[in-house]
Amino acid sequence: MRRIGVTKIVSHAALDADERGFEAGLAGAGFKEGVNVTFLRRNAHGDMARAEAIARELVQAKVDLIHTIATPTSQAVMRTGSSIPMVFSAVTDPVRAGLVPRNSAPGQKTGTHVTGLSDLWPVQLQLETYAKVVPQAKVWGTIYNPQEINSLTHVGVMRVTAARLGLTLIEATVSSSAEVGRVATQLADKVQAFTITSDNTTVAALEAIARVCDERKIALFAGDIDSVVRGAVMAYGLDYFLVGYSAGRKAALVLKGIPPGDVPWGPVEKFSLVINLRAARAQGVTLAPELLAKADKIIE
Repeated sequence: MRRIGVTKIVSHAALDADERGFEAGLAGAGFKEGVNVTFLRRNAHGDMARAEAIARELVQAKVDLIHTIATPTSQAVMRTGSSIPMVFSAVTDPVRAGLVPRNSAPGQKTGTHVTGLSDLWPVQLQLETYAKVVPQAKVWGTIYNPQEINSLTHVGVMRVTAARLGLTLIEATVSSSAEVGRVATQLADKVQAFTITSDNTTVAALEAIARVCDERKIALFAGDIDSVVRGAVMAYGLDYFLVGYSAGRKAALVLKGIPPGDVPWGPVEKFSLVINLRAARAQGVTLAPELLAKADKIIE
């Protein structure tokens, strides 16, 4: 019976889908809960100190493998100095986060006790697509937690893209999910559209932003498809179940005896377009027929 520790920074649709996908990937490779695998599942609920405590707990439990979901929890486990095999997922920039060697490129082996899946979003393509949907919107807003390195990477690309498109990007920061609704209300007085990146603190409270956007008739765009049903007009992004599934397949290789450092880490390269017609109506957004025709999924 193998024991797998799971540490997740917070619970929201994308990360929950990642966790389910990981277990499905393991099961498909023959590692099924209650048969030959047990899980020690932990959730930091957005608390960085709690993430550190969970990391120490899993290491002290001497689990066989640790699945780290999102950048902060992955970094917390790395800071323990443990050599327990680690498989990360939903991490935007593993190099910048210090999870893989600086000279390690996607698709390469790390040579360490770590492997996993990067969820680097197509931020440039996302903003280009969203800007065409609401061409009248020239001032855009985004909210993120600057303590999340994944967010800094994506917002950096967002700034460059916005400038190239002639858009003004107004940034607002939060330190907890409880602040998101209030900050969104303040930002709504200044912007004509919202776009939210892979910030776990903000995504965990996406419904609060959606309520503000519905009331003010401001378009809200997400970066992951799991957030669309929660009130965004659309997302051109990742299916986090597949992110987790791919990470689960890598974990299965490790459990079968292959050193993590010999299992290449890499990005997820498949993106989907999901549209929420209910949110579009609530936020006063008109969607072109040709855009609807391109959608992989439409929520009525």
